[in-house]
Amino acid sequence: MERPIYPLKNMRITQGYQEGTHMDSYAIDDAGLDTGIENVYAPFTGTIKKIYTKDANEIWLESDSPVEYPDGTIDYMTMLLAHDNDISDLYVGKKINQKEVFYQEGTAGNATGNHCHLECGRGKFVEPGWLPNQAGYYGIINGKKPEDCLWLESDTNIIDNHSYNFKTIPTSTEEEIEQLEPEEPPTNTTDPDEENIEDKPEESPRLIYTCKKAGLYGIYLKENEQVFLK
Repeated sequence: MERPIYPLKNMRITQGYQEGTHMDSYAIDDAGLDTGIENVYAPFTGTIKKIYTKDANEIWLESDSPVEYPDGTIDYMTMLLAHDNDISDLYVGKKINQKEVFYQEGTAGNATGNHCHLECGRGKFVEPGWLPNQAGYYGIINGKKPEDCLWLESDTNIIDNHSYNFKTIPTSTEEEIEQLEPEEPPTNTTDPDEENIEDKPEESPRLIYTCKKAGLYGIYLKENEQVFLK
C-alpha cells in the first residue's frame, strides 16, 4: 500500500490553510526553493479525473487504490493542484505513477509569484471537485489537513513548514522495531525469601527476535521487563 508523499522536493509554504484566500479550507501554497519554477511529483499512483482551464489550470488527481495516511486513515485520496502555466500534456484519464513529474509551479490564474496550490481530499473524486465555502472561495470536497495526508521523504528539504507537524516516512529498520512487541513480565506471587532457588530448574533463553540484517536496533522496555538474546 502506498504512502502519499509531499509532492515537492523543497518545502517552503508561503500561505497556509485558514489564511487569506485559503480561509475556510485546508489549502496551502508552496513556492519551492526560490522564485523559479520547480517540478511537482505525483504523491501517489493515480488518474486525472478533472481539468479546469478557465481559472488556474486546476487538476484533480485520484489515487488508484486506498493509501495509508500519516494519521492512520486507510482510504482513497484526491489532490487538487493549481497554477501550472502549461498543462497541454495532461488529460482526463491519464495515469500518473507515484513520484513521477507531472506538474510544475507557475502563475496561471493571476497568482503572485511561481508556486503550487495544493489541497488534499479524503476519498475518491466527487463532482464537481470543489465547492464554494463560507469565505467565498472554492475548496476541494472532503478537504483534510495536508499534514494528516502527506508523508515527507527523508530527503525533503524543509525551508518553511509553516509550523505544521508533517511526519517522515519511517525506514524499514524503524518499522521492524515498532512491530517488535515487548514480552510481558512474568507474574510471580511467591515471596523471594521463601522460594528455594536450588530446587528451581534452569530456564533456557527464549528467542524473541531474529535479526534479518546488520544494523542498529533498539527496543523499549518497561520497568522489570527482561530480554534474552539467542
